[in-house]
Amino acid sequence: MTTILDLDPVREAALIAAQNDAFRRSILGNTPVTDAPQGQFVMTSGVAALGPEAQQELTHRVAAFDAFNADSDPQGWHEMGVIEFNGTTVWFKLDLYDVDYQYGSPEPADPQQTRRVLTLLLPPEY
Repeated sequence: MTTILDLDPVREAALIAAQNDAFRRSILGNTPVTDAPQGQFVMTSGVAALGPEAQQELTHRVAAFDAFNADSDPQGWHEMGVIEFNGTTVWFKLDLYDVDYQYGSPEPADPQQTRRVLTLLLPPEY
């Protein structure tokens, strides 16, 4: 029987990317909680300052984002993206933590050992 720990790097990256995609789509509340990995969606004060309408539009764009490529996604994990919005560049970054949100996940491909934090931020806030 193959376990998550036995995955080759290409299969592991594909699994993590699929989990990250499911989590991003879940931030709109359209995905049942049981179908998406656990985590938190946060935004920086710079994004919050853009106002509620911008926040809503950016959330929709993050959830629908699919413009990953080898330059912006070298690991193939679908963990970072860039969105242009009304002349403003906005980034999103997905970080994979342990279940206590203290350290990096010991096994990023295992949703039982991983919690995601998706941060929406402006580049100067990185």
